Amino acid sequence: MRLARAVAAGLVLLALAPAGASDAAPREPRATKEKAAKSKKRDAKPRAKAPAEAGARREPRSDTQRRPKTEKGAKRRVAQLSGAARMRAGSNEPEAKPKHDQTSSRARALSILPAAIRCPADMVAVAGRVCVDRYEASLVEVGSGRRWSPFYAPDRERAQSVFAFYTMRMERSAPDRLEATLPLPPLPDFEPRLRAVSEPGVLPQGYTSGEQAEVVCAAAGKRLCTEAEWVTACRGEEQRDFPYGQRYEQGTCNVFREHHPSMLLHGNASRYHDDPRNPTLVVEGRTLLLETGASPRCASRWGDDAVFDMVGNLDEWIASDEGVFVGGFYSRGTRSGCASRVSNHVKSYADYSTGVRCCSDPETAAR
Repeated sequence: MRLARAVAAGLVLLALAPAGASDAAPREPRATKEKAAKSKKRDAKPRAKAPAEAGARREPRSDTQRRPKTEKGAKRRVAQLSGAARMRAGSNEPEAKPKHDQTSSRARALSILPAAIRCPADMVAVAGRVCVDRYEASLVEVGSGRRWSPFYAPDRERAQSVFAFYTMRMERSAPDRLEATLPLPPLPDFEPRLRAVSEPGVLPQGYTSGEQAEVVCAAAGKRLCTEAEWVTACRGEEQRDFPYGQRYEQGTCNVFREHHPSMLLHGNASRYHDDPRNPTLVVEGRTLLLETGASPRCASRWGDDAVFDMVGNLDEWIASDEGVFVGGFYSRGTRSGCASRVSNHVKSYADYSTGVRCCSDPETAAR
């Protein structure tokens, strides 16, 4: 009887105990708890994206995906990544050309036609298609023929401002510096209404903007060359990469000179590009800017005639909405020959290295 009462009392106490307090319930190991928590966390993740969404995930940017800093840069990048170049993008191959010498964007040369065309005496018949100035342009006043200084922009107000600025710099410069001792070229004393002329043995006109280049060619009854016309003329009748052959020759054209005029004058190659003394500096017995035709082997041959200095001496503006000059100038570090091309500047840009050469349609030229 006593045993039955003890068993009954034990059952009552067991029923009244809190859930989980019984020693009979085994404790779950900590590792099992952590595993369950991780499993629960994984279940809470969103479902995998659909194939269309998955393609939008951020991946490391390849060369094709790097965002150019400007809209113009974007256009150049598209051109550079055409064809096989796009297939190579993202690899570790170096860029084929430096940024300042954008040969990958050059126009193709025109096919040469057998037609005989007539051109003015100061121009060369090129490819049976177009007349091209034999020499880089110098500028003279319309009517009087007075010569404008090749060392000043063809704008009197601008020329006066530049003259005043560098006169002040000369006065403030240390007396032992080249900047203080080299005189400024004389300032033209007339209001320019100018036209381009193509003549041998003269210094060609620098400091010319793309807009001014259009004006002076038009005043001469000519126009700017298209890029295809310019490249065709430069490559000559045999369509070579350089006016003189297929391989670069140092010193044959007035390009890739070792000295930069702004560095020599001011100790800073990135500034003072409108200093009128830049082309007058003498290095190794020669001025940096040479007279037209002074490099006789730098001649693009067409029949028994030739176009001179299309590579080097001065960069030359061509017809373009965005602003392009070609050919290189005396201090530009390029070995690209007829493929040398710069499109980093707007058409209003000008400095000591920018000049012009004009073209004309043969039908107009023959009248």
